[in-house]
Amino acid sequence: MNTTAPGTTLVLRCAGRPVGRYLYRPELDTRLSPRPYLHPVTTLRGTPVTEELPEDHRHHLGVSVAVPDVAGRNFWGGRTYVREQGPTELDNHGEQRHAEWKLRDPDGFVEDLSWHADGTELLRERRTVAATGLTATAWALDFTFSLTNPGTKDLSIGSPATNGRPGAGYGGFFWRAPKEAAAPAVLSAASHPAGGPGVDGGGGASGEEAVHGRPADWLALVGEDWTLVFAGATDDTRKDPWFVRTGEYPGVGSSLAWDGRLAVPAGGTVVRRVVTVVADGRLDRAGAAALVRKALS
Repeated sequence: MNTTAPGTTLVLRCAGRPVGRYLYRPELDTRLSPRPYLHPVTTLRGTPVTEELPEDHRHHLGVSVAVPDVAGRNFWGGRTYVREQGPTELDNHGEQRHAEWKLRDPDGFVEDLSWHADGTELLRERRTVAATGLTATAWALDFTFSLTNPGTKDLSIGSPATNGRPGAGYGGFFWRAPKEAAAPAVLSAASHPAGGPGVDGGGGASGEEAVHGRPADWLALVGEDWTLVFAGATDDTRKDPWFVRTGEYPGVGSSLAWDGRLAVPAGGTVVRRVVTVVADGRLDRAGAAALVRKALS
């Protein structure tokens, strides 16, 4: 059974209806890389579409920004992948700390956070989250994060893949969905990196193996009675490959460092924006494409 992490919370609403809870000061074990996160997130009918602290990966926390390697510190939680050694328990966990609200409304917020490890502030984050209604059965979660290096030295963001584990380029925006009796279906649209988002629904792929590790304008996870459609909403975000799991557990992330470390120079900023359609029912490719088009318009 999952145990909700206590802490200070904010309720996110869409058209007056609660659709998510944001824990911005959760009380978590250091080994989980404590960080603010959204859980539960629900459809408009109230179906939960996130999971926290699952037995298979206790460090998975609903919807969050989680990075396994920021200058060698773990902001993902759990073990750290060490080259030629594999997953290893290390005392290198960082923490994302809520600093202050810049805006706080029923349907969204703007928050400043500080990423700390070993008594040092490695990154400052500006996080913007908004809930927008789309139809009677769908809404969109608009999630933007900007990571700034406040120090005088350059740093970089990595992943297990950049540290020697092929195919494990996770780190960045990450959504842990709930486990059900059957694994969710997954499908994607074609990618059009040069011309902006292609949301016509054609030319896409289906299945974990076909979509994992590849950029796509949008990617849909289809559960028993719900659908999540993830779309990169900036040019840089659309270039990031998707990290996808359906068989082992259901989760989707947009990867910052898939096959090479991402440099964040002193004073530099990295910005990513993912818009997620949260829909009741099982959408096909055409239905997913139509809602993405509406969410990004």
